Amino acid sequence: MRILVVGAGAIGGYFGGRLLQAGRDVTFLVRPRRAGELASAGLVIKSPNGDVTLKNPPTVQADALKDKFDVVLLSCKAFDLDDAIKSFAAAVGPNTAIIPMLNGMKHLDILDQTFGAERVLGGLCAIAATLNEQREVVQLQPMQAISYGERDGKLSDRVKAIDGAFKSGITGAAASQNIMQDMWEKWVFLSSLAASTSLMRTSVGNILAAPGGRDFLLGMLDETSAIASASGYPPGGPFFERVKGNLTTEGSPMTASMFRDIKAGLPVEADHVIGDLIARADAAKVPVPKLRIAYTHLKAYEKQRLG
Repeated sequence: MRILVVGAGAIGGYFGGRLLQAGRDVTFLVRPRRAGELASAGLVIKSPNGDVTLKNPPTVQADALKDKFDVVLLSCKAFDLDDAIKSFAAAVGPNTAIIPMLNGMKHLDILDQTFGAERVLGGLCAIAATLNEQREVVQLQPMQAISYGERDGKLSDRVKAIDGAFKSGITGAAASQNIMQDMWEKWVFLSSLAASTSLMRTSVGNILAAPGGRDFLLGMLDETSAIASASGYPPGGPFFERVKGNLTTEGSPMTASMFRDIKAGLPVEADHVIGDLIARADAAKVPVPKLRIAYTHLKAYEKQRLG
């Protein structure tokens, strides 16, 4: 099975690196600068689950990409999706399976329109990782998971084959027969956390310590959950209790990566993570006043950032 990993940043570098470490046929699609870094220093992973340096990992640049691949693992940010699609389009053949690990749902529509829905699986990952100043992949916590599956819930032969390959190298890899529910539940949690910590510019614990903080956090969760329910994917059970616990843990230092990106002056996925939720709320006539304020805040940040 030939696997093309689009990018070798924190997420693609980690999961692709673990697959390469396990002997899988992995190639990284990278820009010239990253290709040079990987050629000279190798792909370096620092992790509570074990460090590894992979010397001279296979790489290709977009202008030299001609071969078709069985799997394309896509982990870019939403605002880079159009450029990413152009870069890997030549690798997509009649039997290629694309596994996107972006947050939200809007990217599925874009990928479906470009490559056909039959080539696009559902997918998500849960990992805290970053690139440090030495351009090494640093996993910040032991937690790691990656899920993938047919969006109609069938356990197809191609998903079984992907599952076998991924499980050989990635602890926490799992095929899912409920991948759309999984993706919606992650979106509910992520958007609640991102909207809240970005708007308040602080951690969950500090929000909880402020007057009205608990009601604010739970109100944001109520709004995102209502949108998921109206879309046919009501969150509940152990997941919902776990998320509720994460958002009501006193003293919690938890923040969203979106908030950390704001602090660093970086681009944010305002439209993909929050704006698209509001559009779905409007279509379903679900009131979301807190989400609207958070979205206005994020768009004002984007305007300020671009000058």
